Amino acid sequence: MTEIKKIRRAAGEITVPGDKSISHRAVMLGAIADGTTKITGFLKGADCLSTIDCFRAMGIDIEVTDDVITVHGKGLYGLKKPEKMLYTGNSGTTTRLLCGLLSGQEFDTDITGDASICRRPMKRVTQPLSLMGADIENEYCPLHIKGRKLSGITYDMTVASAQVKTALILAALYADGETIINEIEKSRDHTELMLGAMGADIEVNGLTIRIGKTDRLTAQDIAVPGDISSAAFFLVLGAVMPDSDIVIRNVGMNPTRTGIIDVLLDMGADLEIFNERVATGEPVADIRVRSSKLHGVKIGGAIIPRLIDELPVIATAALFAEGETVITDAQELKVKETDRIKAVTDEFAKCGADITPTDDGMVIVGKKPLKGADFKTYGDHRMAMSLTILAQLADGKSTLDDAECVSVSYPEFFEDFYGLDN
Repeated sequence: MTEIKKIRRAAGEITVPGDKSISHRAVMLGAIADGTTKITGFLKGADCLSTIDCFRAMGIDIEVTDDVITVHGKGLYGLKKPEKMLYTGNSGTTTRLLCGLLSGQEFDTDITGDASICRRPMKRVTQPLSLMGADIENEYCPLHIKGRKLSGITYDMTVASAQVKTALILAALYADGETIINEIEKSRDHTELMLGAMGADIEVNGLTIRIGKTDRLTAQDIAVPGDISSAAFFLVLGAVMPDSDIVIRNVGMNPTRTGIIDVLLDMGADLEIFNERVATGEPVADIRVRSSKLHGVKIGGAIIPRLIDELPVIATAALFAEGETVITDAQELKVKETDRIKAVTDEFAKCGADITPTDDGMVIVGKKPLKGADFKTYGDHRMAMSLTILAQLADGKSTLDDAECVSVSYPEFFEDFYGLDN
């Protein structure tokens, strides 16, 4: 157990680690492009390092230095059969995206991950891939992927999931004919942007994505912006902690990811977005957040895919908001690193929070007295960071059972967090 230390006030300037989603995709697409991809701002969290390990196991030379990740791509058909089962650690992104990428290869592959990954459902990816001719055995890891000739399909998404969408896009690069994907809501589009820059046959028109079989991708240098999912914890900290003033530099502001900004503004947060610019096709900005008087809101519908990873910390903000916050349409939380609906409601209730789970979200009544507790993280990095913020304004001592799990997405989280203590 690790005691959660308390800070007096949060003030200062930080730069959060690189975007996890973009870091994964930069390695994957760099590996199957022709030429050398240099990646700056790469997130050296456990999940993204798992992606590097998997591609090294398939014959890709990847150099890792303090500042740059260099991927020596071997083209669309340059991957080699790994000598042993690929291990994806705790990374659902690595696992699910590899299902799409490896389905059209000329070799078979076995994939597994840690205990958490082996409990996470893969059918949501393997079932639509099977319509293209993919042959993937098992609904949970370990998976056995038989390389097959694939055919393009028209597919209407049943969930707003960037992982499912990207798996289909990667498979479509190898499939005969065209693949059309119709989204039900817009999910993060880093794959589409990156593939477009690399010369793939891909077009996006609203919620419809068309992908043709691609002969060649051309390597591009990629500057990864700061991850808005990591910045979210400091946005909430600055909003709820009295007398706070935090500036977060170089935050990725892709509109498919900025739901957290919209919700906090709707709650009454004092946010200033400035120094807006574009880096490698991705919008970037600096954000200033100051102590705010928040009020409850309703969160659901089209905004959910734009903030699905931030819902645990949004729930934290709701604890300190006047009135009721209602989160709906968030069934996706059940298939994350843990069932985040159950995890959030169970752990928040320990400290006296007025929080009720629903089938697709939760209801939170804010401004209730909170007391410290011994919190369980479920090995979930986003739970650990959200609970750290909650503990700051709870009376008494709080502990985490697994503080180290933050290394999945933000290895320096506690160093940055306590560095703001003023």
